[in-house]
Amino acid sequence: MGIITHLGSRFFALLFLSLLSVFVFVHTKSSSRDAAVMLILRQNLNASKSLGWIDPDPCQWQHVSCSEDGRVTRIQIGYQNLTGCLPSNLSYLTALQILDLSSNQLQGPLPSLAGLSSLQNLSLSNNNFSSIPFDFFFGMTSLERVYLDNIPFHPTPIPISLQNASNLKVFSANASNFSGKIPYFFGKFARLTTLHLAFNNLHGELPATFSSSSIQSLWLNEQQSTYKLHGSIDVIQNMTQLKEVWLDLNSFSGPMPDFSRLMGLESFRVRDNSITGQVPASILDLPWLKVVSLTNNLLQGPTLKFNSSVTIDMETGSNSFCLPAHGAACDPRVNTLLSIAQFSGYPVVFSENWKGNDPCKAWLGLHCENENITVVNFSYLGLTGMISPNFSSIVSLQILILASNNLVGMIPNELTTLPNLRELDISNNCLYGKIPSFKSNVVVNTNGNPDIWMDVDSGNMYLSVVNLGLVIGGICVVLFAGILIYMCKRKHYGHIHVIESERMVISIHVLKNATSNFSQENILGRGGFGIVYKGALHDGTKIAVKRMDSGVLCERGWDQFKSEIIVLSKVRHKHLVSLFGYCLDANERLLVYEYMPQGTLSRHLFRWKEEGLKPLEWLRRLTIALDVARGVEYLHVLAHRSFIHRDLKPSNILLGDDMHAKVGDFGLVRLVPDGKSSILTKLAGTFGYLAPEYAVTGRVTTKIDVFSFGVILLQLITGRKAVVELETEHDEYVGIVAWFYKMRMQKDAFHKAIDSTINLDEETLVSIDTVAELAGHCCANNHSQRPDMGHIVNVLSTLVDHWSPSNSHCDEGFGSFGEVKPKDYSQIF
Repeated sequence: MGIITHLGSRFFALLFLSLLSVFVFVHTKSSSRDAAVMLILRQNLNASKSLGWIDPDPCQWQHVSCSEDGRVTRIQIGYQNLTGCLPSNLSYLTALQILDLSSNQLQGPLPSLAGLSSLQNLSLSNNNFSSIPFDFFFGMTSLERVYLDNIPFHPTPIPISLQNASNLKVFSANASNFSGKIPYFFGKFARLTTLHLAFNNLHGELPATFSSSSIQSLWLNEQQSTYKLHGSIDVIQNMTQLKEVWLDLNSFSGPMPDFSRLMGLESFRVRDNSITGQVPASILDLPWLKVVSLTNNLLQGPTLKFNSSVTIDMETGSNSFCLPAHGAACDPRVNTLLSIAQFSGYPVVFSENWKGNDPCKAWLGLHCENENITVVNFSYLGLTGMISPNFSSIVSLQILILASNNLVGMIPNELTTLPNLRELDISNNCLYGKIPSFKSNVVVNTNGNPDIWMDVDSGNMYLSVVNLGLVIGGICVVLFAGILIYMCKRKHYGHIHVIESERMVISIHVLKNATSNFSQENILGRGGFGIVYKGALHDGTKIAVKRMDSGVLCERGWDQFKSEIIVLSKVRHKHLVSLFGYCLDANERLLVYEYMPQGTLSRHLFRWKEEGLKPLEWLRRLTIALDVARGVEYLHVLAHRSFIHRDLKPSNILLGDDMHAKVGDFGLVRLVPDGKSSILTKLAGTFGYLAPEYAVTGRVTTKIDVFSFGVILLQLITGRKAVVELETEHDEYVGIVAWFYKMRMQKDAFHKAIDSTINLDEETLVSIDTVAELAGHCCANNHSQRPDMGHIVNVLSTLVDHWSPSNSHCDEGFGSFGEVKPKDYSQIF
């Protein structure tokens, strides 16, 4: 009923607009359609008296300007104490250049202004609008200035359609309830000078794209979200045009940026964060600096003395400076220890536990004798980064323990110069390379660092049993690979595959016992490369075992087998299926995964009747989409490297008992080399999910996964497979992307495209429409117009967390969603 009401209201609005156009064409000099829109605007705002909009020709109205041909080019009615809602047809004013409605009392949803390609200045601040549609900024290629401050939007991400505004100079949206992450595209705007997003609900890290931006004024202070903005602020040191940076009251951490390239900086505010390390002396050289706010952080080192012209907010007791006096030098031992901490990014654990100017007074991890540091024990502190060569400056050091951290790199040769060193424990890290030549009386423990080795001719005869075992293990793997090569009768006998993750090997006898010798009763499914069996280990742990068919043991099958092991041994995420291990035994190749009881998404979408399942409710579909998006986002940008899945589809999405989803099947994953955004590969994947540029060129980027994800969104909406059979006399088929677009464009056809098992009400329809818009962007033919997975996560998380109808008397339309009203999830999770 809600759908019919909505469509009917739109029909009568268009009919009224058409009749009104005929009337105004006779009585005015302005464009007939523009005049009709303006008359409806006047009616919605009840503005005839207050604005003096009496004349039948809007081009004669105050605060309105028109071009010579009668097109409306300017509407400036700010500060007029206006009330009411905006009409949905404002986007017909395609010649509009300036729209200023600021500081009124307007309410209801903002209508989409998509297509206003001439609009340059948009001022909507200080109103009571409830929502902003996903496509609000679409096509605004001339847009230069946007002001959306102090608007109580329902929590919503910044619309991705803003990325079309390539000429943007100013974007100000303080205190407007925007949520999610800061979109990456702000760093791509070549002319952007002002970005003000203070007092919102943003979270996540500063986009890496800021590094090359032209932003001069950056306000991100006082985010209201639970996790706030966080992570490093290093990117700021490359924003050479900056004049003011306001990051107060967030959760930023790590060291301060280098200021040597920020010569125009006037104001730097990072009060109430978790910034660590020393304040770089380069900040003292900034000629235009006027304001510095550093209170309530975890800063260490000396308290710098600024020029008297600089206003300072730097309460010494609220940080961990060595001395309160400005300009006083720290103890040399403190300087040495801070230089060591710098190699691990100034960890918070040191900032919180190293206070004062005497490291021999209860500093974490240190033991002293006669004011000399003799023992450093930094084990189990979660340290990252490299081992600092500056340990060599602590000449009194006898014992250095760095065990059980996440340190990387090589052991510094400088450590061999320590005259009193007796013990070095660097076990259980991620170090690599040759062990330097220490004195014969130095005990060196490198256990748990698989990539460390010793030069047997160096005189250091220490070699851990673990390392020896790894060498033997490596030889065994090579022998296995040789057997497989022989069995496959390969032509290129010199090409030997080696799998890196030997520690994940599981015995064939264990797997036979777990699956009752691969019995038919335990078959979960069949794929192109073999059969998947259900199993249980002796401790009750349930597993899924993929057993490769003997017919695919060569070339392609081996590559995919190896790819799954390499990828899943390097990435871990709650929305990626975990690999427990693998088995190579004679002609057997098996992969062992965590067991996902509810099987694949495809069985719940396409085969639910045959398998006696209940159809998925809409909120559950939304939650599954969000789970998948988070898993793929991790693969793309949050893992230590960028992985491209290449085969996202419902049959590769697995569901647990709680119906939360995990992405599986990583046999086609490709790793993007550092410094590159794409790679050229052989075409792989599944028809119907392939991005058009990949199908043509074979070049892959993360945007091919975005395309596939868009197809999955359409399948969640429609319940249809990727290739749709048309209801015609002939057996005609079309891809779901083209089919859905056509259905959505046809009058009254959109709701027919929605899966009939979904219980449709007005709230659900609004949510589906938003997801449909998102899917359309994901499936854009031009890959540069597709969003990244981070933005997709923002949109979907907002829908899942805040999906509820609005109580506003104004028509919310199809592109928005309502206020936070928690639903009953007890029947779902």
